[in-house]
Amino acid sequence: MSISRRGFLKATGKAAVIGLGTHLFPSWMPRMAFAQGDRANRDVLVAIFQRGGMDGLNAVVPFGEGANYYDRRPTIGISAPDGSDSSAIDLDGFFGLHPALRPLKEVYDAGALTVIHGAGSPDPTRSHFDAMEYMERGIPGDKLTGTGWINRHLQSAAWQNDSPFRAIGMGSMLQGSLRGPISALALRSITDFHLAGRTEQLSTIQRTLSGLYSVQSPVDALTAQASGVFGTMDLLESLSALEYQPSYGAVYPDTEFGMGLRQIAQLIKADVGLEVGCVDIGGWDTHDGQGSTDGELANRLTEFADGLAAFYSDLRDYMANVTVVTMSEFGRTASENASAGTDHGRASAMFVMGGGVTGGMVADWRGLADDALDEGDLAVTIDYRDVLAEILTKRVSNSAIDQIFPGYTPNLRGLIRERA
Repeated sequence: MSISRRGFLKATGKAAVIGLGTHLFPSWMPRMAFAQGDRANRDVLVAIFQRGGMDGLNAVVPFGEGANYYDRRPTIGISAPDGSDSSAIDLDGFFGLHPALRPLKEVYDAGALTVIHGAGSPDPTRSHFDAMEYMERGIPGDKLTGTGWINRHLQSAAWQNDSPFRAIGMGSMLQGSLRGPISALALRSITDFHLAGRTEQLSTIQRTLSGLYSVQSPVDALTAQASGVFGTMDLLESLSALEYQPSYGAVYPDTEFGMGLRQIAQLIKADVGLEVGCVDIGGWDTHDGQGSTDGELANRLTEFADGLAAFYSDLRDYMANVTVVTMSEFGRTASENASAGTDHGRASAMFVMGGGVTGGMVADWRGLADDALDEGDLAVTIDYRDVLAEILTKRVSNSAIDQIFPGYTPNLRGLIRERA
């Protein structure tokens, strides 16, 4: 394994990509970081996609609608707040959380959670595939654009960040919102960055680089690059998902969703240059057996709430600089079906959590009367891009909304406070 210092520079290049076109670095070596950029004036953004179409009407219950809600859902409706564990958790006298979302009530009461009802995409499709693609592209109805809204955000940002951890999608496949020319990483586990147990091979690479870059070498740009490689290798070895201990007694769900949030929290604390983390949670397509306070929806909401509550607790000392936003491709029909479930609908609910939210319940509510519904579904009255645009401009310091959501002028609703 022989290579010159200048050959190393040629192999790695200005983009600092390792593992491309050189025998020194094998194909399994991840891209290394040389600069993280100045992150002092923006939040870390965590985007959670609830895949399958979450029933917003049972997650955030409009008990104030009375018969307009309960007559449509005679077996799966959530009862109005009465102090029992099986009734809705009152938020504002009209809306309440599903009982399974109880862990989020403390976050809500602390002013760190905003609940947005009637949110969604203006495109009327009820196809999972199309709705998810449109939402992740950030251009409803567009099937040609190949980039996602988060990637366009990273592309249009005024700052640079060469960290391999800049944008991470937890899971085996990269989320559509992250696709595009800016490098993003699909990561099932931080353990992936331990190079699949190839400790001996990693040690060989480190010894080879050490031979090229001794402490007596002149301090030049090439030596600085090598130092960046060494530092990142050390960082990767120090990060262990198995040894990580969440703070403040936080307990994450023992699921892929819980593990994804846990590892994003770990990366935030490690200060490795993370700007955006994406996590998915599926299982929301409740056509049958949805249940009310038990059943499939309650199970998903329990996992969802436990994960968010653990993330909030674990990052208590960091949440002033973190914003979490959740979304689902569409909601469910206002009326339950013959299988005690709900079918593909229109609007759902979004949650925004973090130190920068204004908190509380937000809705442009038109009601559940027949003439207020959109072909039998809750109408979309808040475009999901309004929520994302406000986060990007006020907390992530990117005002290039015309590039992130081309052709759309957002309506900023005061959901987020400006960073100081």
